[in-house]
This record gives sequence, structure tokens and C-alpha cells, in this order.
Amino acid sequence: MRTLLRLVPALVLSAPGQAQVPLPEPPSIPLATPQAADPVLAALLRDALAEHPDLQKADAAVRMDQERIPQAGVLPDPTLSLGLQNDGFKRLEVGRMETSFYSVAFTQPLPWPGKRGLRREVAALGVDQSSAARTRVQMGLEADVRRGYTALLLVRGQQRLLAQQAVFLEQAESLARTRYEVGQGSQGDLLRAQLERTRLQLAAWSLEAEERTALAALNRLRQHDPADPIPTTAELADLPEPEALTADQVEGRSPELAGARAGVRQTEKLLDLARLDRRPDFAVTAGLMPRGGLDPMWQVGVSISLPIYGRHKQQRAVAEHEHHRQGQGAEVASVQTLLRQRTEERTLQIQALRRTRDLYQGGLLVQSEANFKAVLAQYEAGRAPFLGALEALNGWVGDQGAYLQTLAQLQAQHIALREAGLAPAPSITGGALAAASLSGGAAAPSASKSTAKTPGKAQESGPASMKM
Repeated sequence: MRTLLRLVPALVLSAPGQAQVPLPEPPSIPLATPQAADPVLAALLRDALAEHPDLQKADAAVRMDQERIPQAGVLPDPTLSLGLQNDGFKRLEVGRMETSFYSVAFTQPLPWPGKRGLRREVAALGVDQSSAARTRVQMGLEADVRRGYTALLLVRGQQRLLAQQAVFLEQAESLARTRYEVGQGSQGDLLRAQLERTRLQLAAWSLEAEERTALAALNRLRQHDPADPIPTTAELADLPEPEALTADQVEGRSPELAGARAGVRQTEKLLDLARLDRRPDFAVTAGLMPRGGLDPMWQVGVSISLPIYGRHKQQRAVAEHEHHRQGQGAEVASVQTLLRQRTEERTLQIQALRRTRDLYQGGLLVQSEANFKAVLAQYEAGRAPFLGALEALNGWVGDQGAYLQTLAQLQAQHIALREAGLAPAPSITGGALAAASLSGGAAAPSASKSTAKTPGKAQESGPASMKM
């Protein structure tokens, strides 16, 4: 922050005649200033949606169900019958006896009018269900990429913050050593500064592992090698915040609700088809019977199926589909209720996180900086201990880290809202900053309770809490 440039003299206490050790100005973490679509994120989404095998599998399932539609409306296969009728067993009497002949017969089954149309409609509604499943795969894949990209930006933001803290602690250690050498400071101050730098190294290793994990998850989604680099130029605060969706808008996006409603319509068609099955089917037969030197004979016939076991067969099928329809209707109501619950949860979390973000931007970060400045000024004047200066630095770093976590959780809730999933919203978490920074800084409010943080399939875990 620019105001910290004026703190440089306050961070230097040395004996008369000793050269001052200036501290660099910390690079400020940008506040939320949404910009246009990130080209890196757009490229990640394009790669994932073009090559991911789960999406290809879902596409194949849709095409498979589409092939069932024309099959359902075709007439049953006809039957060709070949036969021989002969008088006596001693010799072949065809051409000698009028009742001896060869026979060729063709039989075509004909379902009751309306059955073929209903079967086509049932198959078409199966395509609607597989299309809803494909949409879920696509939406989940897109949400996973957005979550993974946000997690990567969060970890890299934490790494920049950690590097910033390391510069200050390095200068603080130099200052403590200078004061100790001239007899104005204690050895404990020097040891504490060295301890804080060691803790920073542990945190740096942890963040490096988190960054590689985030890269591997994103590369898996786009079918790349896990170690492929993903250069980023955006800050976490650059990610745009979309408008929150209403419950009706979320329902319109929900593949689960669309699939459940298609299931109800399909069951209704199956029920209509079961009722028609109580009607008889027909079969038309035409045949030719050559008799050698005698005139040939021919025949035409119609057969009708007799549903005499309808009480135990067709009526039971009607009852079966009636129960199925009731169950499908209950499923729609269940999905709709749960979806509205999730929408309300995410909307409330978005509202709370927005207030928290605004509090950080409008007051808390400014107050934390002012406290840092005041403590350092007191340290310069000899009215504050060295530990007080460290705690002020750690408190400022902790607040900056919590602000980053708030931005990440706000993105997580928006992603989950637009994903319109039924599972609790997964959290986006980064790595752990140095332990000392936790003692002075405020933690960002928890957006959920789940510990899940790696992008993947549809999430089934509960809400997750943020960590530093």
C-alpha cells in the first residue's frame, strides 16, 4: 500500500552513525475490480470442454438414445413361412393330388393403432434424460475448471503475500541484529526474527505443494500432463462477480430437475402404452401354395391376439406404471425442494461474503495498515517491543490473507449457484500461511463446512470451512 512507503523510516532503529536499513514498500493486493473475461480461464474451459472423456462419454450416450427413436416406431419384423403338404408317405404327390402342395406364407404383425407412436415418444423422452445427464457433466466440468482456476489464483496470491512478508522479516532480522550488536536490543529479538523466517520457509514449501496440486487438477481436467505450467496474469480480485441468480433461474438451469421432469413425462407415456396393451394386436398373413401341374392355391388371413390374461398381466402393468408415475412425481418435488434449499444457502452465503469483502475493502484492511504503522512508529520511538512490531506485521499479513480467502469463497458460492447442483457448495481453499501470521490476523468467515478442495466430479461432501 502506498501509505506504507512512509513507514520506511519507522522500520529502522540503529545506533548513531549506523547506516539505516530501508524496507521496500509492500505491493498492495488489489481490491475487487472486475474486468473482462480472463483469456487464460477461457482457454482452460475450451480445452476441458473439447477433450474431456467424461463429456465424450455423455455425448455418446445421447447419440445412443437418439438411435432408439426410429427403432421404437418401426413395425415388428414379418415372418416368412415355407412348408410342404403331401398326401401319403410313399411318394411325393405334389402335382398328382389336389391336397398336396408347397406353401410360401408371409405374416406381418400390426400393433394396435397408437402403440408405435407412444413407443417413439417414450424413446424421445429417454433422449431428454440423457441430454440432461450430459448437461450435468458439462456444467460440472466447467464449474470444476473455474474452481480449480480460482484455487490456483488464491495459492499464487498467498505466495506473493508470503514473499512480501519474507522481505519484511529479512529486514527486521537485519535491524534486530544491528541493534543487538550495538547493545540497544536483546538476543531474544534476533532469535524471534530468525524463528519467524524459518516458519515462513515451512509455509513456502506448503504453498508450493498446493500450487502443484492445483496445477495437476486443472491439467487433468484439460487432459494435459500434470506438470504442465499454466501462466496466469490475473489477480484473484480481477475475477468478475456475476449477478446472483434467483431460485427460478437456478431451477431453469438444473439438469437434475429437467431429467426428473422428463422422467415423469416418460412414465406417463409408458402408462398410456400399458393401457393400450389391453387392446389386441393383429397379424396379416398371405400365402401361395403351388401344386405342380395343378392350379396353385392361395390364402389370406388375419389373426388377433386375445388378452385373456389381462387381469394378471396388462392390468398389473398399468398399476405398475401408475406407481412409477407417483414415484417420479415425488422425485421432482424432492429435487425441487432440495434445489431451493441449496439456492437459499448459496444466496445467503453470497450476501454474507459480500458484506465481509466490503468490510475488508472499506475498513478492516485500512485499520490493519494503520495499526501496523502506529506500532512501528512506537517501536521507532522506543515505546513498543520488538514482538509488538512482529505482531503488527503478522496481523496485517493475516488480514490480507483472510481477504484473499473471502474473495475465493465468494467465487466458490457463485460457481456453485450457477452450477445448480444438489450437493453442498464445495469450498475453494489455498495453502497455509506462516503460523505467526495467524496469531495477528483475522480469519475470513467460513462459507461452508466441507473439507473438499480439489476439483473433480459432482461433490457429495458437506460445506467446507476456509483455512489459512
